[in-house]
Amino acid sequence: MTRPTIIGLTGSIGMGKSTVADMFERAGIPVFDADAEVRAMQGPQGELIPAIEEAFPGSTGPDGVDRDALGKLVFGDTEALARLEAIVHPAVAAKRAQFLKDNAETTMLVFDIPLLFERGGHDAVDTVVVVSAPPEIQRERVLARPDMTEQKFEHILSLQVPDADKRKRADHVIDTGTTLEETEAQVRALIAALRRKRGQR
Repeated sequence: MTRPTIIGLTGSIGMGKSTVADMFERAGIPVFDADAEVRAMQGPQGELIPAIEEAFPGSTGPDGVDRDALGKLVFGDTEALARLEAIVHPAVAAKRAQFLKDNAETTMLVFDIPLLFERGGHDAVDTVVVVSAPPEIQRERVLARPDMTEQKFEHILSLQVPDADKRKRADHVIDTGTTLEETEAQVRALIAALRRKRGQR
């Protein structure tokens, strides 16, 4: 049996990756959302709560991880961030493996992974789709978020592979600096092209 084509979907903060992931889902393509899985595992009664509380005392409560408290403990501290990632990343990998198993009979699926290049995940996908927009649009979107500051934005950017480099390394680029309709048309055209590549209509 031919396995699904695995699409690695990525993009820097504020580029519209989640919006594009929704467009893939609406087109009938299963999407594994790494961030959503992390939120669930860190939410109320989440399976990662005990390990995170043990590593970072006081960072969890009845509602799960206190994102502000945990953020203060790891923000700018590479060693602390590495400890957190050592808890989270293996759990996400296990969820992703189960998703792949559950969707083994589909023709294609999407791994929505924000840090695809940063963590070397691009080697585990068949084609890389980068979501991109002009820097001024990115900045406007990000700074409109609650509790976002210029300092936080710049720090997040410093941890990410630059957008220009992502676009160079991408197999396909989806431009979100346009209307939603035009972006969705790009997504549908890409799905059609990937199906043709597999010899499907």
